[in-house]
Amino acid sequence: MTKTLAQLPYAADSPIAYLLDLAADVDEPSEDEQRDDAQTTAAHHIYRAYLNSISHVLEVTDWQGYPAWEGVGGRRFEPSAVAWLDGGLWLHHTLHISEADGARDVLTLIVPCTCTRGYVDILLDTEDDLIEILAELRPTHGRSPHSVTPVDCHSVQTVPPLRRLAR
Repeated sequence: MTKTLAQLPYAADSPIAYLLDLAADVDEPSEDEQRDDAQTTAAHHIYRAYLNSISHVLEVTDWQGYPAWEGVGGRRFEPSAVAWLDGGLWLHHTLHISEADGARDVLTLIVPCTCTRGYVDILLDTEDDLIEILAELRPTHGRSPHSVTPVDCHSVQTVPPLRRLAR
């Protein structure tokens, strides 16, 4: 691709030229850096917010980081990390970034359903929430009880309306 040379609206030695040159030197973090940062951020959140539970069983190396990506409609997903808890359970950590709130940690427990065809994701706000949820999951050995509620398990889908066949 060739670059089109255009007349700049400012002098080459002006303050804005200098500042724009500085900005050109700033690169986005590489995918490897994003993975490492996501892994480290997840571990730090666990060590701070889940001091009496998860921090005792997970280390920074237990997290697998993933880079940012762009979804459907241009929605940006921040780098994230997941940790395998065994028995089909996972933890997912990411940052929710907004202009109003800045960055906040988002930790989700991903639990297999008793039907074995789907998962339920549970947002964890505090360590107390985690303990309460684990107490509910203990009788089912870490499985989310399946119900017919469409939002309960991702394997449960609403039945599409059937059209009558023309005779």
